[in-house]
Amino acid sequence: MSTHAIQILRMTHLRGPNIWTYRPVIEALIDIGDLEDCPSNTLPGFGQRLAAWLPGLVEHRCSVGERGGFLKRLEEGTWPGHILEHVALELQSRAGMQTGFGKAREAGPRGVYKVVIRTRHEAVSRQALQSARDLILAAIADQPFDVSAEIAKLSHMVDSLCIGPSTASIVDAAGDRGIPNIRLNDGNLVQLGYGHRQRRIWTAETDRTSAIAEGISKDKDLTKQLLSMCGVPVPEGQTVDSPSAAWEAAQELGLPVCVKPSDGNHARGVSLELSRQEDIEAAYGIALAEGSEVIVERFIQGEEHRLLVVGDQVVAANKGETASITGDGVHTVQQLIELQINSDPRRGEEEGFPLDTIRLDEHTTSLLELKRQGLSADSVPEAGRPALIMRTGNMSMDVTDLVHPDVAAQAVLAARVVGLDIAGIDLVVQDIAKPLGPQGGAMVEVNAGPGLLMHLKPATGQARPVGQAIARHLFKPDDNGRIPVVGLMGDGDTTRVARLLAWLLHLKGLHTGLSCAEGLFLNQRQLQASDAMDWAQAQRLLINRGVQAAVFESDACHLLTQGLPYDRCQIGIVTRMPRATGLDDLYPGGDEKMPGYIRTQIDVVLPEGTAVLHAADPQVAALADHCDGSVLFYADDEHHPTLSAHRAQGHRVGFWREAQLVLAEGSKEHLVLSSQRPAVARLLKLGNLTTRDMLVAACAAWALDMGTDLIRAGVKSFGTPPTA
Repeated sequence: MSTHAIQILRMTHLRGPNIWTYRPVIEALIDIGDLEDCPSNTLPGFGQRLAAWLPGLVEHRCSVGERGGFLKRLEEGTWPGHILEHVALELQSRAGMQTGFGKAREAGPRGVYKVVIRTRHEAVSRQALQSARDLILAAIADQPFDVSAEIAKLSHMVDSLCIGPSTASIVDAAGDRGIPNIRLNDGNLVQLGYGHRQRRIWTAETDRTSAIAEGISKDKDLTKQLLSMCGVPVPEGQTVDSPSAAWEAAQELGLPVCVKPSDGNHARGVSLELSRQEDIEAAYGIALAEGSEVIVERFIQGEEHRLLVVGDQVVAANKGETASITGDGVHTVQQLIELQINSDPRRGEEEGFPLDTIRLDEHTTSLLELKRQGLSADSVPEAGRPALIMRTGNMSMDVTDLVHPDVAAQAVLAARVVGLDIAGIDLVVQDIAKPLGPQGGAMVEVNAGPGLLMHLKPATGQARPVGQAIARHLFKPDDNGRIPVVGLMGDGDTTRVARLLAWLLHLKGLHTGLSCAEGLFLNQRQLQASDAMDWAQAQRLLINRGVQAAVFESDACHLLTQGLPYDRCQIGIVTRMPRATGLDDLYPGGDEKMPGYIRTQIDVVLPEGTAVLHAADPQVAALADHCDGSVLFYADDEHHPTLSAHRAQGHRVGFWREAQLVLAEGSKEHLVLSSQRPAVARLLKLGNLTTRDMLVAACAAWALDMGTDLIRAGVKSFGTPPTA
């Protein structure tokens, strides 16, 4: 009997740009053992079982480049590493974590492969690879496998661990504009941009959302007072402290009334159109359970709406709908809710559904609604009898294009009065396409941190790009949230260059961070004395709101095991091609493989950025082909063929000529400094810098638009105590 096995030897989370792609991935090192001799077309029934369990595999185009491409590869014969890649990606997709990138490559030893899949959360992708391995082995052995249970487990992980769809819409919109992001906690707190140009969001709250404004919005009575003073129509109401007081207030205001908590949210504890004393007094208890105080308001005739205000405009609007059942004389109210309401595919428990599942034990206002109709959860309504279950909280219909300009203006004013930059405005109006005043409409609530999903996935109507609206609100059209980032890579010869560059940026007046082999530095002050090329340590610089520029030294080992700590850089420097020596446990292959890895440093250079490359190292010079930006070559010898050809084309170069450091662009030359000057000669004699260090740093500084006077002064003063 066969004992086929797939061993996962190691999983590595590459959290930044890496040798595979710009995005985070999980790299699994696997050993397929004797399956190396068993391609898929030699395993009876394997492909059919796999396709039956995961029908979505038909959409995987694979190297064939067409729908069904991967299934075709299965028929022709492919190996478990490749299959593991596709199955893991499909499981992630089925679980709600959309990722399309994957690779499978031989690692060197027979039967050992590297399988790589794009990840949005490390734990989810690790589990997806484990589950994919188990599924494949079950399919090979023709044994049962509970695919649904495995997907359900992964789905739960996605829901609990990944950022929510509302936050993701903003992050994705920012990403489309080239704005980087960093997740700051296990929830939905996300940084957009780097250093001092960053902004922070917490779903639909931003770093412009003041605590005072949020506090006001939670106090519904105070909110109404402020709105009323500024001419925004609101329903009359009173704060009450007992059921009897609620009834007295209702009589003063005029029946019918609405009873709700003063500081609740999501329509919890809100009871509408109440006229009987017993209903109003019961509603008081329901509202009090959801808030600290209870408000009785005059009931406004009309329909519930939610307008999303971002900055100074309404960007989306939804209309509410009631939830009802119709009796059949057989089933109870509770059963009819499951059959007629919760069966709606738009409803679900997870955040990705536009409508919530209705549970009577969680919606006591629904129980009151039923009581008013002479029903309970266990009642069996006669055939054809309608029963209203829920009046509020079902903002499912997009009506953005119908909103009257007067209504939009009033909503923007309401948000401004409270002080919110992003607000969900609840209003009741009979016709959203007409002005508020003439039809007696009113603003009911102003909410901080409004939900976005109703606008992203309305049950009815057009989805609205609210994530883009919030990204536009946070960043002007020409702002990508980036600071100057310099990345260096070489073969143990970049630390001094990194420190000199950080010093030059400091002298330019930028609050500069440095991550290098000698530690972590902020504005020339050492924060950590040990090697700070670790991804997590280096990213501290980008999270720091005071940092205006950052320099990152990296090496082949950190690239292969962690990835780069930034997504793109303005300056990418490669000084020397590293060797594969010492990396054996990472299965890098021979030295000839290294340029394919180190090109990552140049791949991430921004289109408006510059690659600074050593012209005298042919493998380094060849990386110029991978740069999206411009290229600046340097060499000790100004007559080096690669450097000369580059200069002849009018491009920038740097070199030494008769002890003089020269920066040139075409025929135009800048004489920067002489190695014979006392201050420079002293640095060379003490071993603080080499002429190569000075040349590389000068080239990078020039690419950062520093003048030659500053470069000269910076090199000569390198190593002096930092200024405050």
